[in-house]
Amino acid sequence: MALFGNQFANVVEWEEYRDDVLFWKWSNREIKRGSRLIIRPGQDAIFLYNGRVEGIFTDEGSFDIESEIVPFLSTLKGFRFGFNSGIRAEVLFINTKEVTVKWGTKNPISMPAPGLPGGMPIRAFGTFCCKVCDHGVLIEKIAGVKQQFTIDDVKERVMAMLDQLLMKWISREGRDMFNLQANSFDIGRGIQEDMDMELMKIGISITAFNISSFNYPEEIQKMATKAASQSMVGDMGRYQQMAVADAMSQGGGGRSASDMAGMAMGMAMGQQMAAQMYGQQNQDGVGSGAAGQGSPVPAGGCKFCPDCGTKTEGMKFCPNCGRKLM
Repeated sequence: MALFGNQFANVVEWEEYRDDVLFWKWSNREIKRGSRLIIRPGQDAIFLYNGRVEGIFTDEGSFDIESEIVPFLSTLKGFRFGFNSGIRAEVLFINTKEVTVKWGTKNPISMPAPGLPGGMPIRAFGTFCCKVCDHGVLIEKIAGVKQQFTIDDVKERVMAMLDQLLMKWISREGRDMFNLQANSFDIGRGIQEDMDMELMKIGISITAFNISSFNYPEEIQKMATKAASQSMVGDMGRYQQMAVADAMSQGGGGRSASDMAGMAMGMAMGQQMAAQMYGQQNQDGVGSGAAGQGSPVPAGGCKFCPDCGTKTEGMKFCPNCGRKLM
């Protein structure tokens, strides 16, 4: 008598495949004679009978269950079907692709920071990648009680651990709270290692964990932006220009911008006058030096030495520097 009594064929496959589903269970249907198993790229198929794993198939393609799958199972484990009407078995389809998931902290994390008694509230955002790494553990821990397991289920587990791991790796080795982005690679790698070790318990591997940004409170970001802007200003003139532009861009009306512009112009005029006075003094000094090097002495003598400026009272020589005056 034939192994399968029913002549109606059906197909064992993952009919509604989705990238965000890590496994889906084909069950509660009888595998009949002429049925075929279809395994698509990025999938593994696991035969379960009475809750036990009978065989794992990783090659993609279309396989005749009666002539290709069952003989393999029988050879593998001495498996025998003791009925002729069909096979009441389950097939678990595993998504073997690596899946990328976006994450973000739901609430700010208060990190200890010098000078801030309540800590620094920080938010973080990024992505992580995961994939199924252990079929047996996944079946034992998850697939036995679920029809399918989605990436949202993994994300829920990740988010439950994320706050504690962020606090652990941000505070490690006294990192600068105001420059966390510079250490984001090391922080992300540490979180990945800890999270991967935890999720391996359900057969899931975290293959990457990336932090794209750290967000500080709005007041802290404004202070940091202003400090960075001022540090980039190399001279007072550029600072005045930035101050005027900042006042005008705030839309406070013409009066505020006019006051800033008037103050800046006044300071600029003062600087210009000071520069002119300084230049005149330099010219006078050059002139005096020229006279000291041989400029003609006025007829009748000098009241002051042309070199050092000492009062001479009609003397022939300067009592201070010895310059001949007549």
